[in-house]
Amino acid sequence: MDAITFRPATADDLPAIIALLAADQLGAAREDPGPPLNPAYTDAFEAMDADPNQLLAVAEDGRGRIAGTLQLTFIPGLARTGAWRGQIEAVRVAADQRGRGLGRAMFEWAIEQCRARGCSLVQLTTDLSREDAHRFYDGLGFEHSHAGYKLKL
Repeated sequence: MDAITFRPATADDLPAIIALLAADQLGAAREDPGPPLNPAYTDAFEAMDADPNQLLAVAEDGRGRIAGTLQLTFIPGLARTGAWRGQIEAVRVAADQRGRGLGRAMFEWAIEQCRARGCSLVQLTTDLSREDAHRFYDGLGFEHSHAGYKLKL
């Protein structure tokens, strides 16, 4: 794996991030990679960027290319004695980088960000069809402890 730098995403990164989301088996049917860039993505980025409990991050390779992305949400709560949770979502790794350790490095970085923010729990959701991802999360030490539900609006 090339040298990777993790950093907060900028608005200039949006086309590359959206391309990663759209290249995914599920994202191909629900994302709008453009061009032009759909303004809804810019609106969402601006809302996330203004919220201190949101972190859209990218993994940049040594050539300056966006090789991966993920979103972290830091969630305060009363349960577990006022515990903060880190929620990891929208994890994507460029196809040519899969199987090279980037996904693991991204999760290690994300978990460290959660520790630094005082989170006592890191959680994620995953589509039931992503069996390879389930094995990956199991290998990272995540436990399949809850069932999730979603309501499309």
